[in-house]
Amino acid sequence: MRNKVIMNISVFGLGYVGSVTAACLAKNGHFVIGVDIKREKVEAINEGKSPVFEKELNELISEVVATGKLKATVSVEEAIENSDISLICVGTPSNLDGSINLEHIKRVCSDIGKALKTKNDFHVVVVRSTILPGTTENILIPILERESGKKVFKDFGVCVNPEFMREGHAIYDFYNLERIVIGAIDKYSGDLVEKIYSEIKAPVIRVDVKTAEMIKYVDNVFHGMKVAFANEIGTLCKMLGINGREVMKIFCMDRKLNLSSYYFTPGFAFGGSCIPKDLRALLHKSKELEVDSPLIESILDSNQRHVDRVVELIMKQNKKKIGIFGLTFKSGTGDTRESPAIPMITKLLEKGYLKLYEKGYDVSIYEPYINISEIEKMLPHIAPLVESSFEELVEKSEVLVVTKNEEIFKRIPALMNKDQILVDLAGAINQQDVKKGKYIGICW
Repeated sequence: MRNKVIMNISVFGLGYVGSVTAACLAKNGHFVIGVDIKREKVEAINEGKSPVFEKELNELISEVVATGKLKATVSVEEAIENSDISLICVGTPSNLDGSINLEHIKRVCSDIGKALKTKNDFHVVVVRSTILPGTTENILIPILERESGKKVFKDFGVCVNPEFMREGHAIYDFYNLERIVIGAIDKYSGDLVEKIYSEIKAPVIRVDVKTAEMIKYVDNVFHGMKVAFANEIGTLCKMLGINGREVMKIFCMDRKLNLSSYYFTPGFAFGGSCIPKDLRALLHKSKELEVDSPLIESILDSNQRHVDRVVELIMKQNKKKIGIFGLTFKSGTGDTRESPAIPMITKLLEKGYLKLYEKGYDVSIYEPYINISEIEKMLPHIAPLVESSFEELVEKSEVLVVTKNEEIFKRIPALMNKDQILVDLAGAINQQDVKKGKYIGICW
């Protein structure tokens, strides 16, 4: 039964996401059944009208209903029986306390599960709704299994396929996706979901279910942060007699750093001669002008908390001999100005004296770009900790902390023994290369 070409799709929830999804899939040649508990939405679809306002959607629904590719029903059983794959597009609004309200999606899964009980064919359930990581595996799949009396993998499949559509541009966005993300419980189900998008030219990203659930949250939180950032900058600019829109327009012209993926790789904290001092200067000016800038103000605090998390992670290993590989603020430079490695080392020494060992941690450092005499001038309190031999530091360290991505550091795994722990703060080491010992990534 698993070699069928997917053409019949049911879409649960005929709100904004569901209506656009159903109409666009029908336009692509699939037979689509829309499902909703509200009869007025079902009737609107069957009359060739859009139940929601979205540019060009009314015309598209009229077209695909006329060709017989789209119809709607209130019957879950009818939809499941006449489709191979079901897309869940119901809302997940907030509760009063800010938590996610799952009542709609839980009810839909319960209804689908009951309908699957009498269906013999393998069926794939796809979540398009925005849900927190773990929801599908811990809540939705158990509901489907309980109500159907069947088992995931064996009798039905489950995927998470987040939508990336902007209201007002949803139809364009559906056909011009930047990426198609599919989180699948099993490969077969993921393959079927991928076939839905065979007419759309976009990279298909196959991931685990939790990663797929998380992506949409990252998108929306970042979008919100961008708006808040632009407004805080705009407010400060106005107080300084500057046109904030013009400033941000010029800012957006830089697509090498400002509008790029350059700073979006999780790793160690930021440092250097520019970002920290410029943040402080702008915040000081904001306070002088009595302009509240909570987002910008939180950046330095968040950065420091990240350093603190690293210190806590190292301390949890309960080892005394710590080797720090990298003292400068980033790879390929000899600049130690505001390097996050320095407060990390200082805190380790302080914590060691107070909490773990009577004489503190035995901290040693290797830095390929600065000689010891230079460090003595710039950082006299750290200079005694610096080692000249890379190999000797690897050999004697119980915990090896890599703070940046340098070519020489990639040799560390080959020199490790089974009792050593590698803490990677920069993604500099491929975890698969660590054949002996333990590998820990700070954000992965």
